[in-house]
Amino acid sequence: MFDRITRNPKQMNGQPCIRGMRLTVRRVVAAVAAYPNRLELFRNYPDMEEDDIRQALEFAAANLADEVYETPAA
Repeated sequence: MFDRITRNPKQMNGQPCIRGMRLTVRRVVAAVAAYPNRLELFRNYPDMEEDDIRQALEFAAANLADEVYETPAA
């Protein structure tokens, strides 16, 4: 399902990365938020591909819990 996401305990402390590069899923998600213009994003990350972004976002979403937390009223 996530064929572009790799994990290697000897690289980036085992964090999920894109295609074995030193580009973590977290970094990709942060870059998408920081660079809403995809042309600028790809200019700053020339090795990244559109499918890397899609899969990083899907991976991040799949690994977030859908838990409900009660917060005290203000």
